[in-house]
Amino acid sequence: MILSSMRHRLLFLIAVTFSFFGPTPAMAQPSGAHGENFLYRVVAGDTLIHLAERFTDNESNWKTLQTLNSVLDPYQMGIGIELKIPFALIPELPSQAHVSHLAGLVHVDNKPISIDAQIAEGSKLRTSTHSFATLALADGSVLSVPAASSLQIERLRVFKGTGLIDTIFVIENGSLESNVAPQKTGVGRFQVRTPISITGVRGTRLRVRVSEQGSQSEVLSGRAHLSSSQANDTSLRQGQGAAITQDGQLLPVRPLLPAPQLPQAEQQGRGRSITFPAIPNADAYLVRVASDAAGSNLVSSKIFNSPEINFSAPGPGTYYAVVRAIDADGVMGHDAVLPFSGQSVLSSSDGSPVSSGHGQFVRLTDF
Repeated sequence: MILSSMRHRLLFLIAVTFSFFGPTPAMAQPSGAHGENFLYRVVAGDTLIHLAERFTDNESNWKTLQTLNSVLDPYQMGIGIELKIPFALIPELPSQAHVSHLAGLVHVDNKPISIDAQIAEGSKLRTSTHSFATLALADGSVLSVPAASSLQIERLRVFKGTGLIDTIFVIENGSLESNVAPQKTGVGRFQVRTPISITGVRGTRLRVRVSEQGSQSEVLSGRAHLSSSQANDTSLRQGQGAAITQDGQLLPVRPLLPAPQLPQAEQQGRGRSITFPAIPNADAYLVRVASDAAGSNLVSSKIFNSPEINFSAPGPGTYYAVVRAIDADGVMGHDAVLPFSGQSVLSSSDGSPVSSGHGQFVRLTDF
């Protein structure tokens, strides 16, 4: 018994030494959440005592983790197995979302907000028909809120001492597009809910929408867990999407439609026009303009029923047309991105562009 105890203590000390002075791949192992449990994928050197101390701030919780995960030896676990850690055991701190981009009039709790505003847990954000917002979270995640969207920030916290976020967004109408944990630090809990679905992210790039048809979820990279109000659930992998009908029926998972093949845009009046080959099984096409190549900082959005589209920029500089196909169930495909030059605008005496007062610039062609 004495030798066994000494062996366990020695293994624990080796694991702790490894975590402090050795390589740090363990920081990339958080892999999302399922239900009320945080998921962690075991790496070499992990012990339940170490993980209990790291994530719950109390090493004595290792016994709870052992029982929950049916672990025989808390000092020797299989590399790559996925452990469940209850959120109820993880101490958290409040966090905020930073408004990094605005176009048009955006409200939080029925009050207009400005760029660089901080939004706390419990707030409700609403974009109007021609308004857009981009939010940045504590772990570097970027959330794009398109026009005509309304969402509740139900939970916005960070795991103490880890930098991992614990967030739940509820979309009442419209959509939310996210690039989660782009620094590859792992995912704590990032969940997007609608009245009929819950999508839990275990990857990086996700879209969720509420429409008259129901709800749609698409995973551009990583993976996600999708469940419906009818208790049906499934997994979405990279390049897959699924729709849920208004009555909660989960429709089959399908590959995302391919990105359109876009030619160079032709000048047409104050904007650009393009005709491109139709995408098989596409019912419509979404065309957005963004001020960044990632397509997060949106300035306009429009749906076309055919592959004959047009778009324009609100001011000078380089902009990006982001085009994707939409299938019959409202599931959207991969993006095609086309850079183009914006228009000349009216400038003040110091050279800065003159704004109309609603986030748009006064174009010279307006006169």
